[in-house]
Amino acid sequence: MVYSDAKIFLKGLTMRENKLRTPEGVTDYLPKDYALKKEIESRIETVFYRYGYSFITSPTFEYSEVFGDSSDSAAIYKFIDRDGAVLALRPDLTPPIARIASTNYSYEDAPLRFCYVENAFRYNESYQGKLREFTQAGVELIGVSSDDADAEVIAVAINSLIAAGISDFRVDIGQVEFLKGVIEEASLTEDDNNVLMGHILNKDFAETEKFISSKQTPGGVKTILSDLSFYIGDIGILSGCRDLVTNNRALTAIRRLEDIYGILKGYGLEKYVSFDLSMLGMLDYYTGIIFRGYARGAGFSVIDGGRYDRLCGSFGKNFPAVGFAIRVNNLMPVFESQNIIIPAPAADTLVAYTEEGRDAALNAADELRSGGLFVENSLLGGDPEQNIAYAKKKNIGGLIYFKDNKRAELIDCVGGARRNISVAELLNAPNLISGRGVNDRAMKERGASS
Repeated sequence: MVYSDAKIFLKGLTMRENKLRTPEGVTDYLPKDYALKKEIESRIETVFYRYGYSFITSPTFEYSEVFGDSSDSAAIYKFIDRDGAVLALRPDLTPPIARIASTNYSYEDAPLRFCYVENAFRYNESYQGKLREFTQAGVELIGVSSDDADAEVIAVAINSLIAAGISDFRVDIGQVEFLKGVIEEASLTEDDNNVLMGHILNKDFAETEKFISSKQTPGGVKTILSDLSFYIGDIGILSGCRDLVTNNRALTAIRRLEDIYGILKGYGLEKYVSFDLSMLGMLDYYTGIIFRGYARGAGFSVIDGGRYDRLCGSFGKNFPAVGFAIRVNNLMPVFESQNIIIPAPAADTLVAYTEEGRDAALNAADELRSGGLFVENSLLGGDPEQNIAYAKKKNIGGLIYFKDNKRAELIDCVGGARRNISVAELLNAPNLISGRGVNDRAMKERGASS
């Protein structure tokens, strides 16, 4: 009986603790962080629109089969509905958009340009510090397979980071066909291929070198696979690799990377681009270029993208496709690290009033909001000094104190200037109020006292 009572007590304690915290991998956004997140999203959305992409949205959860061949099954949150169907919270936005394209559009509709800013859900290991609910902002260019299409998507990704206010970043571009061609030229057994690709996927270059050194492979191929960590850099590494392989698949991949680089130079974006020939990505997902973006201050990649020409076919249409997703949450620490300031919308004027001045105050506040100001109504009563202290605490520049329905006082909470004014004059002289609150200069020109 005592043991049972203890279990009930501990269960109740856990339930109370759970009410006071969030589960692993999710987070609250307080006003400052929320404002930063929404501003980043807004700036990125503008870039998407300007490149001709149209926003769409998909359900938060779908039948699990939608994600069956494109995502790590162990990372998907699944549940069973009352009808017995297995549903999944979307771990990625690309498969649902591939489904939408394949079931709603024909080949004649191509190219399809879709974009989104949505939350996704993935069971990431908590020790890695990754969120399990996160926001992706991305584009999908569907129905075209060309170097121009690949370059456009990379250009949109780069310009999205620039528009967000970030300058210290790079985008590494790879080509999965290059390594597949190199491995093909190595003439290994299927089992050896799988082992080798596993090492490369894990970026375990030491094991890759150790493994390939024990195999009989052509000299150039052995050099590339032994020194993969050195094949990350500028455009020059491509010509260096060309001299080491004879496999047409690998050579075609190098040529396409060079062509894409030439197009990106036309965009004027080459300074943000480097190459990583060790990239493979998910073996059954990416079919051509693959790219990742990194920014100083972010612990993980902030952009992940590439070409995935087989995905739409699993939904009935063999559309080629290329796209990317920006992890908005991964971007947020970059702003603090790089000392990038994004002003958050906040009240610039506080309106306080006595009971006799309430009607005039509420009417005037709405008039000022209609004129573009951010006006907060005070709920502290009619004590001017108390309201001044509150305004300073909230970094609100100016206070308008309504003594009654005909008389008000303008107070510059920063400079200290004060001026009595009629309500009629206040509403007819909007230049007395600026985006910082009460306009100190205009007040002094009209005879304000300090």
